[in-house]
Amino acid sequence: MSAKEEILARMRRALDGAGPVPVPPREYRRALDEDADVVEMLIDRLVDYKAEVHHGVDAIEAALGDAKQVVVPADLPTEWRLGRSVFIEDRNLATEDLDGADAVLTGCAAAVAVSGTIMLDAGAAQGRRAITLVPDHHVIVVRRDQIVGHLAEALPRLHPTRPQTWISGPSATSDIELQRVEGVHGPRRLDVVILGD
Repeated sequence: MSAKEEILARMRRALDGAGPVPVPPREYRRALDEDADVVEMLIDRLVDYKAEVHHGVDAIEAALGDAKQVVVPADLPTEWRLGRSVFIEDRNLATEDLDGADAVLTGCAAAVAVSGTIMLDAGAAQGRRAITLVPDHHVIVVRRDQIVGHLAEALPRLHPTRPQTWISGPSATSDIELQRVEGVHGPRRLDVVILGD
């Protein structure tokens, strides 16, 4: 018998008859208090993450700023295509074309107020992941009914087999000296337009 086998045998003898270890049930928060304002909480988190927040469909044009070419999913609502920008529908655009665009405009699947996270699952008005990761500026439209308090409320709204992108502010990372660098893993600028609040 090897030393390892001997140690494991002693452990089995010591545990023999000890019975199962009780595991206390976990109580996850699944909703905020009724008086919590999920919109205000989401805005607070987004601003803390250095995202710009706008209100109403007319604010889409201001959020896009001076973007000349804006990539959009083919099914993006026409009433969201505001301003003087040229809206280029993504029909499997090449990476070079996405990189050359000034911005991307999409919708979302859900937004979590507690964490300030906006979730995309390649569903309606969201397009494929590449269009939300390559252009340097992302404008996301969030409807009031898509905002929930906690993650547990958002997960059922996501399609379980489609690729997901969870966004908590503009792309940023820090090096070993804690120097913040933006735009390494996605858009450097994030604008969020909230509708129906």
